[in-house]
Amino acid sequence: MQISSAALLKTSSAATTPPTLAERYRAVRQASLALAAPLSAEDAMVQSMPDASPAKWHLAHTTWFFEQFVLGLRVDYRPLHPQWQVLFNSYYQSIGRAHARAQRGLLSRPTLAQVLEYRMQVDDRIGQRLHAGDLDAQARQHLLLGLQHEQQHQELLLTDIKHALWSNPLQPAYRDDLPLPAAAAAGGSALWIESPECVVEIGVPAWPGHARFAYDNESPRHRVLVPAHALADRPVSNAEYRAFVDDGGYRDPLLWMSDGWAQLQAGQWRRPLYWDEALEREYTLGGWRALDPDAPVCHLGWFEADAFARWAGARLPTEFEWEAAAAALPVAGNLADAGLLHPAAAAAAEPGMPRQLFGDVWEWTASAYGAYPGFQPLPGSAGEYNGKFMCGQFVLRGGSCATPAAHVRASYRNFFPPPARWQFAGLRLARDS
Repeated sequence: MQISSAALLKTSSAATTPPTLAERYRAVRQASLALAAPLSAEDAMVQSMPDASPAKWHLAHTTWFFEQFVLGLRVDYRPLHPQWQVLFNSYYQSIGRAHARAQRGLLSRPTLAQVLEYRMQVDDRIGQRLHAGDLDAQARQHLLLGLQHEQQHQELLLTDIKHALWSNPLQPAYRDDLPLPAAAAAGGSALWIESPECVVEIGVPAWPGHARFAYDNESPRHRVLVPAHALADRPVSNAEYRAFVDDGGYRDPLLWMSDGWAQLQAGQWRRPLYWDEALEREYTLGGWRALDPDAPVCHLGWFEADAFARWAGARLPTEFEWEAAAAALPVAGNLADAGLLHPAAAAAAEPGMPRQLFGDVWEWTASAYGAYPGFQPLPGSAGEYNGKFMCGQFVLRGGSCATPAAHVRASYRNFFPPPARWQFAGLRLARDS
């Protein structure tokens, strides 16, 4: 693909006025193209496992979303490619059939060039509607939802292509020019931050009635009793996790949930997903690199995070403990906009101040993904977005080095099943006080 612009991945901090909806739309759509730019057409159709999707599918599905949920609100709208409606539907059963997820890598047609043309055509139509002021309140709400949805898929595009390229015997880099994270200013053990028992307000008021965007699973805002506890001031590091591996953590069934031990045995897990056997290197989007002992460990599933916490004599935090610690902090850190696309070591500690709550790695929590009291999904087919997955998943918080900064917030609830390892996920320890 001949679209090269790292600047498209940057947010403009120099802007004096908030971007218009049209400007936001263009920026998000261009950012997806910039992420796909290093990929060949062959790269873009690879699917290395059922949980991952080809880059080409991500580019097409996000476009389908805008066509279906924004342009398609008009009763007289006719899809550009009616046969593609099944191919690029993900899981919206109320809309119609969807191509099997595990077979997305078989879609050699439409070609990458045709998908890119499809994006341009939908973008032109959305742009015309925005310029004419021809989107009603529902269409504008769906457009905002679509922008957040596409930013989710930008991160998935990166995690999925990382797994695909690692699965290739050549194990090429996604980008050879990715900068190395700076060395740690100071290593050492994590510090504990104590919090007394308190009642905290969690979540946000329901959107779109509330002005600030949030997914339906982040609402309604409600009060939660959080017992006295302590949180580690930073995520668990590679060096700390290696000590767990060296101590036989993957060989001790007493540390693991029953399902986790079965998964470990079936998958022959012996270390984090992208570490080499010597525990000295890890595969990154920039290729193989020496393991930074001070950087947060990543690509852990919930089972691994939970087992490590038990080995360390601690536990995973609840999502409420995590949100209470993050609620008053600005969203800042090693997010996708920083351009590293890999976790970096923490800055020097400041007593009483948490580090790396945003960016670097998603942090597994002890909280099962479920509905808040009074939860109401979005109306219509958009209600399939989050609510129907509230079963068999755990919540992650904070965003990662592959998450766009404008996408994450303290109330954001990511969720994956406990065996999932291919996301940039790590952990922060907690303990009872």
